[in-house]
Amino acid sequence: MDIISAYREVGSYRGAAELCGTTHKTVRRVIAAHEAGEGRPERTARVRNFDQVTELVTGKVKDTRGRISAKRLLPLARAAGYDGSPRNFRRLVARAKADWRHGQQRRRRPGVWAPGEHLLIDWGVQDGLHVFCAVLAWARVRFVRFATDETAATTFAMLAECFEVLGGVPRVVLADRMGCLKGGVVANVVIPTPDYVRFATHYGFRPDFCEGHDPESKGMVEHLVGYAKRDLMIPQAPFTDLTAANQAAAVWCAEVNQVTHSEICAVPADRLETERPLLGVLPSLRPVFGPKPVTRKVDKLATIRFASARYSVPARLVGRQVQVIAGDDQLTVVDPATGEVAAEHPLLGPGQASIADAHYPHPRPDTPRRAPRPRTAIEKQFLGLGEVAEAFLTGAAAAGVTRLGGELAEICALQAAHGQEPVVAALRRAVAFRRWRAVDIASILAAGAAAPTPRRAGDALVLDLPSVPTRSLDAYRIGAHR
Repeated sequence: MDIISAYREVGSYRGAAELCGTTHKTVRRVIAAHEAGEGRPERTARVRNFDQVTELVTGKVKDTRGRISAKRLLPLARAAGYDGSPRNFRRLVARAKADWRHGQQRRRRPGVWAPGEHLLIDWGVQDGLHVFCAVLAWARVRFVRFATDETAATTFAMLAECFEVLGGVPRVVLADRMGCLKGGVVANVVIPTPDYVRFATHYGFRPDFCEGHDPESKGMVEHLVGYAKRDLMIPQAPFTDLTAANQAAAVWCAEVNQVTHSEICAVPADRLETERPLLGVLPSLRPVFGPKPVTRKVDKLATIRFASARYSVPARLVGRQVQVIAGDDQLTVVDPATGEVAAEHPLLGPGQASIADAHYPHPRPDTPRRAPRPRTAIEKQFLGLGEVAEAFLTGAAAAGVTRLGGELAEICALQAAHGQEPVVAALRRAVAFRRWRAVDIASILAAGAAAPTPRRAGDALVLDLPSVPTRSLDAYRIGAHR
């Protein structure tokens, strides 16, 4: 629109100047000349000092996708004949970049999600710790877990756990072009890996991939990755234990899913209850992918060996094969028949052992016990006296009594002469004073109650005195015998 037409349209100098990109004084001058009969002024092209390098700047901005700076372009422009000021050249570069960005803007529609349809997944990493994020699109339920890598087996395990937390399987899982899930690309069509196809078939969902270099197509989960880093990983860093990190992630997810979401103005946990009936049914077992699991046979001690360390498992698994899963700081033993976790131990170094008393039917004794097993009639008769006889037998053996069999026979003969209770008391005294011969037992029996019983300092001294005839005190009164 020229100045005269603009003035006729708006009826003011300043309004026409704003439409034509000039000043109101220029508009007034042009209108005055037109009303004086001078006719319409012819606009001449204004020559700028950077016109000869405009194409050069536009091409460089396009080639570098708007990344090149005016400072780097200025020497090239000088060589091409530009003799203006750096400030004016910066204006040219800024305008070229703005025009390039305007042409690169993508017009897209907001996502419209249906219940039970889409689950969006993505990986992120912060300080070497990988975070797996998933969002159920309609309910906005968020799922976050941590791992040490982004392999296919880890991704499948995270997806399986996410399905179990949601209580069902959505119809479509949308991911970016992850190397662990992408088998190839033909004509911009992503081909999933055979393992991913088997995993998707097992759970009954369709794998989908977004366009390359297009994070906006799954911006919902991209935002969750950044949110998890800012609100979970950075405030609670560093996570030294992966198990503790996943426990913290589960607590964090429970908290954020109970808060009203600003986009849907509803609580995601409540929306999940509405969406869950529309999700697919979970299969009864998880599929196994990746390298062949490590297996071990449970030995007679109800233990397995892994990396030269020994770990206990429930005694009911003796003689059976179990699967061993080793993490960074934990070892998990799984019963392949049922898929249940049979035992969990901290990962140990070579030569160490982790034994849980709960894996055995009987508690561990305080000290190892080697119980005597009598064979001859004399041995059976002697050990029939009880625990004191067993203590006498083991003590005499430890003292090196080589004729212990004959000694036991003599003690049994003393039992026939004195009775069982005195012999048991004599054995108890012999064990206390470490006397291991049959003659010692005979001496104790001969002494009877007259044998002293030493006590430690401060203990009460108890003695069995012999009985003697006594007289009353009246027998000692003066004149009693007169």
